[in-house]
Amino acid sequence: MGENKQFLGHIAAFVTILVWGFGFVSVVVLLRSFTPAEILFFRFGLAMIALYIIYPKRMAKTTWRQELLFLAAGVSGVTMYFLLQDFALLHTAASNVSVIVAVSPVFTILLSWWLLKSGRPKGTFFLGALLALGGIGLISFGSSQLEVHPLGDFLAVLGALSWAIYCVVLKKISEFGHHTIQVTRRVFFYGLIFLIPVILASDFRLGLYRFLEWQNIGGIIYLGIASSALCFVFWNFSLKRLGPVKTSVYAYLIPLVAVGASIALLDEVITWSSGAGIALVLVGVLLSNRKEKRRKVS
Repeated sequence: MGENKQFLGHIAAFVTILVWGFGFVSVVVLLRSFTPAEILFFRFGLAMIALYIIYPKRMAKTTWRQELLFLAAGVSGVTMYFLLQDFALLHTAASNVSVIVAVSPVFTILLSWWLLKSGRPKGTFFLGALLALGGIGLISFGSSQLEVHPLGDFLAVLGALSWAIYCVVLKKISEFGHHTIQVTRRVFFYGLIFLIPVILASDFRLGLYRFLEWQNIGGIIYLGIASSALCFVFWNFSLKRLGPVKTSVYAYLIPLVAVGASIALLDEVITWSSGAGIALVLVGVLLSNRKEKRRKVS
């Protein structure tokens, strides 16, 4: 039974990464008509509505300590993570951001050791992580020159740290016994609450007429329903079944899926370095999730 639960956790994480990878195409299209803050508002607002329709049951009474953890998850995994990515892209190259944010599993390991007192990962985990990071580097830098922009790169590092905090906090929240959809809904609520100051300080507008274009309405539905509502539930399910360390390793697959989506939908051409990077990412993820056999004591 335990192995079956872990298998479902791996499937949920893999499906999530597929949807998130293709989500980059939707964001590229939506940025032609919306600001980053507007996209976040519409996608997570729609996600909350969808989750209430799917599972309207209210969450059982919580303590103020539990609410603080929900707040921390909402701020780190929704507000800060996505905003830091967007602001980083204003000050550095997209290739820099994609690679730096991909180091979140390393932060997750360190935080898990420190806060959750988890055991030390096996040597194959670190080898797989290095291979995957190398593959991400080939995918991202294969057709562009690496440039260093301190402010933007630092914001991207903070984004990776924010996602790692989210994964670790969600592992702690999973011990409360609440339904995964209820947990995700509460996280989105706090994420939207802390998005309000950004909305008020930016040039935000509803501009509902923009949804008359099928690309915009389709993109928001994809990001809100599939990428946010369903995939955050899947990701939180994986965190509960696999733990933050194993689940976070799947983040290495995002550049791989994003490259495939760009080739299929945006007519981008794959280079030899991107192909080699994809292979390295796949090998790295397989190694990171490989179970080492225990030696029998004679």
